[in-house]
Amino acid sequence: MVVKHIQRKLQEKSEKHTEMLRNLGLVAAKVELPPNVYVMPSTPQFVGMNTILQTPETEKDDFVFYFDRLASILIEKYVLPRHISFLYINLESPRALDMSPYDSTTVETPQGNQYLGLNPRGIVSAVAILRGGSCLETALKRTIPDCITGRLLIQTDESSSEPELHYLKVQPGIEDHSMVMLLDPQMTSGGAALMAVRVLIDHGVQEDRIVFVTCAAGETGLKRLTAVYPKIKVVVGRIEDEGEPRWMEKRYFGC
Repeated sequence: MVVKHIQRKLQEKSEKHTEMLRNLGLVAAKVELPPNVYVMPSTPQFVGMNTILQTPETEKDDFVFYFDRLASILIEKYVLPRHISFLYINLESPRALDMSPYDSTTVETPQGNQYLGLNPRGIVSAVAILRGGSCLETALKRTIPDCITGRLLIQTDESSSEPELHYLKVQPGIEDHSMVMLLDPQMTSGGAALMAVRVLIDHGVQEDRIVFVTCAAGETGLKRLTAVYPKIKVVVGRIEDEGEPRWMEKRYFGC
């Protein structure tokens, strides 16, 4: 009786969660992407790299090389809000790391001159949503060699589309970090991303310090995520077709 009672309660919870996701998707479909979602501009270089990545005949070594290059751009280079003209990209488009706060500082150069510069304020860390998030760690380490990285394993139940948390390891004191990047190469429904953000918030991370970085995402998933957590920032490489299956980590790891 106890087992059946627990099973019934879990089933009711799953059905309620699925219905909430469905309703959230219906509401999100009626609104535009908010300004805190930054989409990479479709430059010839960026489209060319995506073409190589999405070509089935691309060799594994080439795929890994261009994926790491694209991921580095997402983390470091300019990203473009959808409502801003491409002509203003050098003026107003923020970088993923530019979302971290900086403090002014003055240093003395080897020539004995004074240089007014900037130092990062606090610690910038990252949490990879396994296993796909590990694909972005090479690019992350090239940009921030000493970046502290945590792990989250969230799997989606195929029958109910409900995300399930299986493993968690976050850095001690993560609530004091100036910025925490969530890494996941693809996002479809947004269920795993919603849970990942919730886990970080439950561990004391302020919502406006979270930056979700992904190479491709469905528009509905992006709207769901930002509707529930409007203060987070999202850096996305391209908007993909709704319901596109996850394939990037399989190509990256070769299995």
